[in-house]
Amino acid sequence: MSKLALFMIDIVAVGVLVFGLYFPRHHRRDLVVAYLGVNAGVMAVASLLSTSSIGAGLGLGLFGVLSIIRLRSAEIDQHEVAYYFSALALGILGALSSTWIWRPVGLMTLILVVMFIGDHPRLLRGYRNQIMVLDSVVTDQVALTAWLERLLGARVHSVNIQRVDLVNDITVVEVRYSYRSRRAARAAAVNAAPAPDHGRGQHPGTNHDPVIGPGSNTVQAGIHR
Repeated sequence: MSKLALFMIDIVAVGVLVFGLYFPRHHRRDLVVAYLGVNAGVMAVASLLSTSSIGAGLGLGLFGVLSIIRLRSAEIDQHEVAYYFSALALGILGALSSTWIWRPVGLMTLILVVMFIGDHPRLLRGYRNQIMVLDSVVTDQVALTAWLERLLGARVHSVNIQRVDLVNDITVVEVRYSYRSRRAARAAAVNAAPAPDHGRGQHPGTNHDPVIGPGSNTVQAGIHR
């Protein structure tokens, strides 16, 4: 009876994780299927192996290998990885028998609480991590940082120049920054600042400034709220 009760509790827990936390916040349908599938699969196999002479260790090891392959096969953000392994952990807890049913139930509740708080939109909501493509070559780190702070209206914590293309006159940078207020965040969405004129490495024959804004050569990805 306790095993069946754990199965039902796991179904409720993964439902809360997927339909109560993940989908209302991120709206990605394909990962809803992945989370439900990995939870049900892990729970079924772990439940069978827990009573088999093969042992649960081998089965969980196989699922670990499959999880690594799955995570490397498609682009997935870090918060989605956290949901992925939370669904996996709920499935394991729902399949393993325990003398005291409150122990796995308490651990399931802990996972849900951690994900609710850790992925809450209001937690560190002013911090961003963004990839920017500049339509000019910029190599001066100090000048680039100062210009990005004016452009974004935010405090830039780090700038990592990932790629400099002298042929196509492109610089790809990863920027980590935080807004000082909501007003600054809204203003940064519509305002743009000119690029610095000094300390900038340019490809010979070009004299334009890098611009990030509407209509420019811009790529934005990996924004974490």
